[in-house]
Amino acid sequence: MTLNLQHARHALAAVGLSLTCMTGSAFAQAPAADYRVRETFNVGDTVYVRALTIEKTTNTIWVGTSTGVHEIDLSTRKPRNTFTRADGLANEYVFAVGIDSQGYKWFGTNAGGASRYKDGKWKTYFPMHGLADYWIYSYANDKDGNLWIGTWAGVNHYNVKTGEFKKYVKELINEWVYGLAVDAKGRAWFATEGGVSMFDGKSWKSWTHKDGLGAPNVEQLPASSNTGLGTRSRHDLTTMEHGQPTYNPNYSFAMHIDPRGDAWVGTWGGGVARFDGKAWKNYNSKDGLVGNIVYSIAQDKQGVFWFGTDKGVSRFDGKNWRSYTTKEGLLDAHVYTIAAADNGDVWVGTRRGVAVIGK
Repeated sequence: MTLNLQHARHALAAVGLSLTCMTGSAFAQAPAADYRVRETFNVGDTVYVRALTIEKTTNTIWVGTSTGVHEIDLSTRKPRNTFTRADGLANEYVFAVGIDSQGYKWFGTNAGGASRYKDGKWKTYFPMHGLADYWIYSYANDKDGNLWIGTWAGVNHYNVKTGEFKKYVKELINEWVYGLAVDAKGRAWFATEGGVSMFDGKSWKSWTHKDGLGAPNVEQLPASSNTGLGTRSRHDLTTMEHGQPTYNPNYSFAMHIDPRGDAWVGTWGGGVARFDGKAWKNYNSKDGLVGNIVYSIAQDKQGVFWFGTDKGVSRFDGKNWRSYTTKEGLLDAHVYTIAAADNGDVWVGTRRGVAVIGK
């Protein structure tokens, strides 16, 4: 089955994209046990899927790519909208999609600021409006309905009623912020290039590899030189050097808070780190994780964890591990984003497109 986007307001073909769906039957070698790769959606061989955000009120999933953003109906798998620069995006490269308490969609772009959308109306925010930076990598709603925004120059707290931006930079362990999460106590957690920071509304606390964040370098990977730490120079997000993966355990890509209140962090080479409020516990390839570079974390309705790594996806139920790679049907090994739907489907974003893992 092919999803034809030519009838969308602005077809993907206009930016050199196509979105093609292949059913699970295309992967005869996929494992027969419970979960398997059931569908894939191609977006182009050179296109990256960086953001997947489910909007429950509309039963859609927003797919942020390096060439635009799509709104896909979760039931029919058909596109409802496709947005590019021509529609209102400040930049086609979308790294994050947030949905605030008033229903506005926020698209965090690569060097284009934050574009906000609702009911056909657009507004873009730049540093001149109070935004911390032009590079936006994450969003999270707080308990009062306001919005946290992670950037490459600190974080913003945005008041949805007043439109006021507050900026925090020096309070963070590192200003390059990738992952965001807010726990049940209202504390905000930030995954940064230099470790993890937490803000409880009054005070800040941070942790690094010296405190237990990230597993030891079990694969003896070379240290990464790809960092903007302590500089304002821009750098790419590759975790490879000379064709080989690298190690930088302070560099944290993803943040997730589980129902117990434990913080889970995806690190660069140090696997997944779990903090229970007292101590860190790390999981890496020796435990069953498919890859030690962890870009993304999600948890489904059954409480099962899904980790997107540089070598595929790992499923962890607290005891047992199971992994999915390109051999099982993923379009690419590097899994940058994951979203778990209420019906049990797990959406996985990689280079070239999206895969759906389900029963």
